[in-house]
Amino acid sequence: MQNHQKMVHTARVKLTIHGEERFFGPGICELLERIRATGSIQAAAAEMKMSYTKAWRIINRAEKEMGVNLITRVSGGRNGGSSSLTEAGETAVCAFREMERKLSEEAERLMKTYGASFMPVVHAQEEEAGRER
Repeated sequence: MQNHQKMVHTARVKLTIHGEERFFGPGICELLERIRATGSIQAAAAEMKMSYTKAWRIINRAEKEMGVNLITRVSGGRNGGSSSLTEAGETAVCAFREMERKLSEEAERLMKTYGASFMPVVHAQEEEAGRER
């Protein structure tokens, strides 16, 4: 039998923002952060092992739902294109990460209150039998 006193359970919360459909979550947030870091949608998508087309689809869906541009786009050419986050993109990333942080804190608080409900029940007789061995 396992030593139940050493078991630790945690609650994980995954935040997604919905409108007509889901349009903002951890994936697009990471994509935007990588665009910020690389200056390139293509490089950000490659880092996430995502197709360039899928990256565009995700960004376009969020922009349509939010009614704002999340990135600025400079078309390619001899030196290639570039992208950066708009003020709305920066605001969305910061707000999403802050919401995630606060939800995680709340989940931890709730686990302190309700976590024992998810622990295996060890009956007094089983505990006693274990001590006698």
